[in-house]
Amino acid sequence: MQNVLGRTASLAVAASAVLASADAFANELPGYDRLAISAPHRAALVQGSVWYPLGTMTYRSRVGDSAIFKGAPVAMGAGIKPGRHSLIVLSHGSGGNMDGLAWLASKLVAEGFMVLAVNHPGSTSGDSSPRRSIKVWERARDLSTALEALLADPAFAMHVDRERIAAMGFSLGGLSVLQLAGLVPDKQAFVDYCARMKGARDCVFLAKGGVRPEAIDASGFERPAQDGSISAVVAVDPAMGYAFKPQSFTAVDLPVRIINLGKGADLWPEVDAGPTGSDLARKLPSGSLSYVAPADHYAFLGECREGARQLLDREGGDPICENAPGSVRSVVHRDVAKQVVAFLRQALK
Repeated sequence: MQNVLGRTASLAVAASAVLASADAFANELPGYDRLAISAPHRAALVQGSVWYPLGTMTYRSRVGDSAIFKGAPVAMGAGIKPGRHSLIVLSHGSGGNMDGLAWLASKLVAEGFMVLAVNHPGSTSGDSSPRRSIKVWERARDLSTALEALLADPAFAMHVDRERIAAMGFSLGGLSVLQLAGLVPDKQAFVDYCARMKGARDCVFLAKGGVRPEAIDASGFERPAQDGSISAVVAVDPAMGYAFKPQSFTAVDLPVRIINLGKGADLWPEVDAGPTGSDLARKLPSGSLSYVAPADHYAFLGECREGARQLLDREGGDPICENAPGSVRSVVHRDVAKQVVAFLRQALK
C-alpha cells in the first residue's frame, strides 16, 4: 500500500510539474485576437488585431506565417492579464500587413504593452495599389478609428491605460503616425521631392500605377489628422519625410522618436531623417533620432524562411529578404525593440 501511495504521490508531483511548466510556457506567449472595425471612410470593415499580456490560456496558434516570412506563436483569444496596460497603435508599411510585424508585437507584449494593429486597405499585402496608397489621409483615419473602436470595446477598454497610448509605424506607416502627432503632408513639397530625387522608390512605385504627384487630391493629402489620444510616437524609416507643411511642426507637442535603419550607403535617402536627408528629427520640437546598424530598410520586416529569396527571385519580387552586409535580421529586431521600449517607458511616464 505504501508503494502504491508513494507512486501516486510521485505521479501527482510530476503532473503538477508538467502543469506548472505548461503555465510558465503559456505566460511567455502574447494573447491575440482580431477585430472587425466599422470605418465610415472605408467601403468595408477594417481588419484589426490586438496583442496583449496573457491572463488565462486558451490554445496555442501562430500568426504571420507565410511562404516568405516566419510568424510568431500566440495564445488565440486568451484572457487578458488583469490591470491597465500601455497601448501602442501600430501601422504597417506599404505592402505590409497587421500580422507581418508579429515579431515586433510579440516583443512589445513581453515588455508589458498592448498592441493594436490594422490592415490598411489599398496598401496592404496582396492589396497594395499605387492609386489607393497615395490616399495617406485614409491610413491615418484607419488608426484613429481603430483606437476609438478598441476603447469602446468592453472586452479590451478596461485594460487600456488611456494616459499612456503611443503610435508606432514603419515606412508609409511612419508617415501615418507622424500625421497622428500633428504633421500635415504638403502636396507641392512632395511634387518637388519626386522631381528632385530621381528614382526615389516611393515616387517610382506611384508612377507604376499611373499616379502623378501633381494630380494628387490636395484636399485629402493635406488634411490634418492629429489625434489627441496619442502621447508619444515612434516612426521607423518614415516615408515622405521631405514633404510636410513647415507650419505643422509647431503643432507637434509630444515626444517623437525616429529610428533610421542603417548608416551610410545602407540608409535609404528617401527615409533619411538626419542632417544628410530630410532633417526631420531636428525640425520636430521634441524630436529625436537614433540608428540601428548594420541594417537596411527591409530588415524591419519579418525573418525570412529558407528558400524565400529564391521564391522572390522567381516571381520578380523586391529583395525583401536580402540583408545589409554584416546585418542579422534577428539582431536588428532585438535592437529596434530595445530602443522602442526604452523610449516609450520614458515618454509615457
